[in-house]
Amino acid sequence: MHDRQMQDRLLYAAAARFESARTLSQLPQGHRARRLHGHGFVASVRAAIAPGWADFPGSEVDQLRARLQHCVAPLDYQLLNECLEQPTDENLARWVRAHLDLPSIEQVGVQSTPVQGADVDRQERAYAWRRYRFEAAHRLPNVAPDHKCRRMHGHGFEVILHAAAATGRHESGADSGLLCDRLDRCWAPIHAEFHQACLNDIPGLENPTSELIASTIWRRLKPLLPELSRVTVSETATCGAHFDGRRYRIWSELSLDSAVRMRRAPEADSRRRIHGHTYGLRLHLSASLDEVLGWTIDFGDVKERFKPAFIRLDHQPLYELPAIEDNDAATLARWIKQQVVADLPELDRVDLLETRGCGAILMWGRDDATLPV
Repeated sequence: MHDRQMQDRLLYAAAARFESARTLSQLPQGHRARRLHGHGFVASVRAAIAPGWADFPGSEVDQLRARLQHCVAPLDYQLLNECLEQPTDENLARWVRAHLDLPSIEQVGVQSTPVQGADVDRQERAYAWRRYRFEAAHRLPNVAPDHKCRRMHGHGFEVILHAAAATGRHESGADSGLLCDRLDRCWAPIHAEFHQACLNDIPGLENPTSELIASTIWRRLKPLLPELSRVTVSETATCGAHFDGRRYRIWSELSLDSAVRMRRAPEADSRRRIHGHTYGLRLHLSASLDEVLGWTIDFGDVKERFKPAFIRLDHQPLYELPAIEDNDAATLARWIKQQVVADLPELDRVDLLETRGCGAILMWGRDDATLPV
């Protein structure tokens, strides 16, 4: 369990796309990535922005996104080998970090495809990740008889394996480039066993909650892959669980369609007008594992306890909320915390994204886990 007395930490997040070609010649002969190929890359950044950095309070997200887009513009529609010698995802993330004129960067990431990417944290440690999918059935035998998950049902499960790249080798990018191949090889036997199967029939998964699926995968892979740093399992696109060998965490994601206006924007700024977003709201929670039920918190309970706040936010004019200073993502995230933390004490982080990958992250626990943009 994390320390509930930790102070709030506010980060701003932004993402920007660029379309580029590359060849990764440091990879072994015959590797397909040695051939000239291209991707629709997504660069992302999380930063702690000091007051006064933006043109006005509340414009931080827009300015961070513009700064990142300007940074990656030289990479757009380019052969990346002309910009850096070995343009792996890791080395591209390091390039962005070096060229992004921004203090207090917490993390920079580059994902070359929806299933692969690399992140570099504030200590310049790199982590590669790969996303996998398997189709399976399961039921949760220990929940109440009338709980819907007690019935046999199924999901398209997604798994993200995160692994630390070796330090001191990013000049060539060989380690991060080959690490994803190792992840693939380690994952293949698990996929063969889990895909198109009933998870309850797998030894050790008689109660296959997201949390226990994640810890089972961890126990199987960690001896083969010491670099493994976290396993993420999603039952659906809107909820999932992390396990890092010590702690379980879950998240639940909701969509909010809300109207806003920015009171602190300059008179001529269009953001002073009534406008709106389809927000992506992620609630991150930490709790001890219930040894009987096999989960930390029921995803359904999270949504039920959040429902009173959801009703006040969804399809509503947020500028009419009482006792709220403005409608920027950071202020709204703080409002959400104040409204729900008493009913949802396991909550320790709120991500409020105005657009894909762009918004505010308010955390008061020890979590720094990220999900692909």
